Amino acid sequence: MKKIDTLNPWKPELKALSRYLWIWAVLGSIILFILLSVFAGKFSMESFITLATSATFLTIVATGQMLVITTGEGAIDLSVSTVITLSAFYMTGIANGSNGNLWLAIPAVLLTGVVIGLVNSFLILELKIPAIIATLGMNYIISTLILLYNKNFRVFNVAPFLTSVVRYKIFDFIPLMIIITLVIIIGYDFLLRKTRFGKSLLAVGQNREAAALAGIQVKITQMIAYVMCSVLAAIGGIFISARVGGAFYGLGDSYQMQSIASVVVGGTLISGGKAVPIGTYFGALFLIMLTTAMQVAGLKFGMQNVITGLFIVAVLFLASKQSQQ
Repeated sequence: MKKIDTLNPWKPELKALSRYLWIWAVLGSIILFILLSVFAGKFSMESFITLATSATFLTIVATGQMLVITTGEGAIDLSVSTVITLSAFYMTGIANGSNGNLWLAIPAVLLTGVVIGLVNSFLILELKIPAIIATLGMNYIISTLILLYNKNFRVFNVAPFLTSVVRYKIFDFIPLMIIITLVIIIGYDFLLRKTRFGKSLLAVGQNREAAALAGIQVKITQMIAYVMCSVLAAIGGIFISARVGGAFYGLGDSYQMQSIASVVVGGTLISGGKAVPIGTYFGALFLIMLTTAMQVAGLKFGMQNVITGLFIVAVLFLASKQSQQ
């Protein structure tokens, strides 16, 4: 006979729900969208699709952040914001508004992401510098490179092909960016569940010593996670530059903490060992809707930053408490 906890009869249900923490992000997004619809005075599916599309850009960056966080021991990448900005500058500058230059611009941007990821992993894995410090230092280095590059930057055109990609709608209804993001989410879900690397990544995040004893190449697994994070940030920079129509200093700043919050709100453990790609998207969607709700409410930009900052701090605090249980 199944024993029931008389003090907390809902314990089994709550335990089951804890496995799907991203559901809270879904519910939160629905509530915020209802509030936005009330403020606007009408329900608009087009508005929802616009918000869902905006979340795709954050999701691409956050998916890479998710891989780093999954490695465990509080690992996060604070260089993603400047990787986005640098990638946007390189993409815009090399392509120079021409589709014909994309064959050179896209590989150059992706290679930049690979190099930054390798440098980050070297600082963390070989020099034993804590991830937060190493990636924050890299953030300042890249920021300096952007300032030097921006000094003589005079390109304000985006390759028409990229503009078409971020604006194209299948059947004039479903944005292509949502399809691209869905493919990325499914791809990483498959990677984590079905591939040797994915299983190794989860094992490393759960217990590095046990993973090493099981024959897993811990450092190589971590290195790949940092490289993939930087590459996804670079890809995000490509799409974001096409979305805004160019590049400017500070372009990726808002994505730094939001990428971390999206991952945690989406159900990925901040302590590592568990990753939820689909939850990362809904976490991003919730943050986008939260920002939009504050804008609709007429809050000043400074107050928006304060509220968003407090929310992120609260989320990370609760996530750290959960990981300690």
